[in-house]
Amino acid sequence: MARISRRNLLKVAASAALATGAAPTLARADAAAKSPSRYAFFTAAEASFIEAAVARLIPDDAIGPGAIEAGVPAYIDEQLAGAWGAGERLYRSGPWQPGAPSQGYQLPFTPAELFRNALRALRDETRGSGDEFERASAETQDNFLRDLQESDRDLNGVPAKIFFDTLLSMTIEGYFSDPVYGGNKGMAAWRMIGFPGAYAQYYHLVDRHGLAFQREPLSLGENGRGLVQPDPNLPAAIHPGHS
Repeated sequence: MARISRRNLLKVAASAALATGAAPTLARADAAAKSPSRYAFFTAAEASFIEAAVARLIPDDAIGPGAIEAGVPAYIDEQLAGAWGAGERLYRSGPWQPGAPSQGYQLPFTPAELFRNALRALRDETRGSGDEFERASAETQDNFLRDLQESDRDLNGVPAKIFFDTLLSMTIEGYFSDPVYGGNKGMAAWRMIGFPGAYAQYYHLVDRHGLAFQREPLSLGENGRGLVQPDPNLPAAIHPGHS
C-alpha cells in the first residue's frame, strides 16, 4: 500500500504531531532552505530516491501539501546526520536474532547505517538498467514501494520491509512534527488538521463550551515574531565517515 491516503494519515496526526521526540536530534536553522546538493547526510543519488519516495507516500493534493512541500526530506536528512542517526540512544550489544514485532527494532545497524545500506542496495539493483526509481511513472513507483513494504529480500543486511517501515515512519514524523526538527515547513500540516502546536494558554477557555478553537499554530522554537529558531546548544553534529 505505497500511496497512503490522507484519511489514514490524519488518524495518526495527533500522536505524530506530539511525538516530536521520536527522532531527538534538532535540525539546524537552515534545514528548510536546503537544496538537494547541500544535504548533510544523503548523497545526490540517495536524495533523489528519498525525494521521489516521500512524494508518493504523501502526495500533494487539494487537501494539503505533500511531503516535499512540507520539507520531509530535510527532516529525514537532519535526523540521520545527527545523534539519532548515529544511534546514540540505541542498545547495540546484541544478540542479533530475529525478533517478534512486539520486541521492536532488532538489527545491529544505527538508523544512518540502515538507510545507507538499504539505499546502496536499491541503487545497485537498478544501476545501468535505466529503471531508476525517481524517473519511473507514479504507478511504477507505487508498485516498487509496495514491493518493499511486503518483501523480506535482503538490502545489504536490511530486510526490505524494515527499510520501508522506517522510511514511512520518518515521513509521517517529518510531516507532522514540530518545525524545529526540520519538517512540517511553515506548519502547513498542522494548519491542515487544525492542530495548535505548542500553544498552552487554555485557561481563559476552560468554561467556554461548544466553540471551535481556531488560531495559528505555534512551534516550540517560535519567537514572538513567528520565526522558528532551533536551540543551537542541542546536538545536531554531522558524524564523519558517512559519505
